[in-house]
Amino acid sequence: MTETQTKTSSPEIRAAAGAMDGLREDLFRHVFAYRPLPPLSPEGRFIRRLPDGLKRAVVWTPHALVLGAALIVLVAGMANWHFRFLMGFVPAIAVAMTLIRPVAAFWGSMLAAIFCAILGSEGLWGPSAFIAQVVVMVVVAARTRPRTAVWMWTLTLLFGLLLEGGNPSNTASLATLSAFALLVVALVHIRRAAEQEVRDAEREITVQRTVTAVERDRRTLLEERTTIARELHDVVAHHMSVVAIQAEAAPYRVENPPPELEQAFVTIRENAVAALTELRRVLGVVRAEDYEAPDAPQPTLAVLDGLLDNVRETGLETEKVITGAVRELPQGVELSAYRIIQEALSNTLRHAPGATARVEIAYVLGGIGLRIVNGPPRGLVKPSPGAGHGITGMRERVAMLNGAMTAAAAEDGGYEVAVFLPVPPAESEPDERDDRGDRGDRGAVAETLVIERDGGA
Repeated sequence: MTETQTKTSSPEIRAAAGAMDGLREDLFRHVFAYRPLPPLSPEGRFIRRLPDGLKRAVVWTPHALVLGAALIVLVAGMANWHFRFLMGFVPAIAVAMTLIRPVAAFWGSMLAAIFCAILGSEGLWGPSAFIAQVVVMVVVAARTRPRTAVWMWTLTLLFGLLLEGGNPSNTASLATLSAFALLVVALVHIRRAAEQEVRDAEREITVQRTVTAVERDRRTLLEERTTIARELHDVVAHHMSVVAIQAEAAPYRVENPPPELEQAFVTIRENAVAALTELRRVLGVVRAEDYEAPDAPQPTLAVLDGLLDNVRETGLETEKVITGAVRELPQGVELSAYRIIQEALSNTLRHAPGATARVEIAYVLGGIGLRIVNGPPRGLVKPSPGAGHGITGMRERVAMLNGAMTAAAAEDGGYEVAVFLPVPPAESEPDERDDRGDRGDRGAVAETLVIERDGGA
């Protein structure tokens, strides 16, 4: 019957067609398929509590039970007076086949019953054939599904009624005993399926709870980040805006202000505006649920002169020294190097007013070396106290790039920060051969910038 005919027929015909398809699928297709019986799981409810040596033997219990049943069938056949060995051996083979080819074992047990009925004098279901048929049906049903058990029981009943004729007493006994045995197997199957569904449902609930907890944590984190961003904006941005406005209006409050004073206020306003721009960029990252690269270009060492000019206008005398062949580095390295130099100079302004600073940058084959050193504070301005967050931030940037850093007081009372940021060979551009000799000696000197010094912080 085609699929179109099945759809247009009555429900009874469709049910019958589905039943025949199930029969063909369970007992006729892939009859000789090789399906070895796997051992029990060593992580089972009871087996996992046993010692390791005993556990390795217990996992083969189903195989031992099947072979033990085959031995019982063999012994039952040997009790026959005619053809003892064959009467026991042939049905026992069918029982043993359930370990590797269960469907073929069922049909083999049917043929073994005919074979024993021909050789023996006890009818269709002699002792060995009777036991073998029950064992085979139970094992095959346990290895397949309840529907297969129904088909095997039905075919066995029809087979016995057809061959035993008018006195199907042995078939009735076989059908009754096998019905109870197969019912127990079916109940075990149903219970296992229900337990598996419960486990799947619990696993799904656990997954949903985990997803819910992750989403809740993300939402909480986003709310906390939004709160931090709002507080930063309300406090820092407000004060920086006031500084910028007052710096712009201050020259107009003094009659004929000197150029130096006007330039100082211009510098203050530019720094305040730049700080506001950086603050807005950071607040955008903090408020965002997923980090996105800012639209504005990040600072690199190419604009370092602007930073140095800025700090010089505040009164910090700064000197820059570059060794090695200048080349473009990865964006993360460039940004970290710029920020480290910026933070080191900011620390010098706060903690060593009136001092001088020296910025050394060494381009080497393996990366870039930085050394920022300042002298002791000079003048009447007192150093500003600090909490050490600047040094911590520099160390975090260096650690993120797998670099090395030392920060310690110098012998003359100043302070020195030495950093080496590595650049993988695949990311660094190859240098010209002619430049290597020129940089050979200076590269060795530059790498000494990150050597641990005695007493380093």
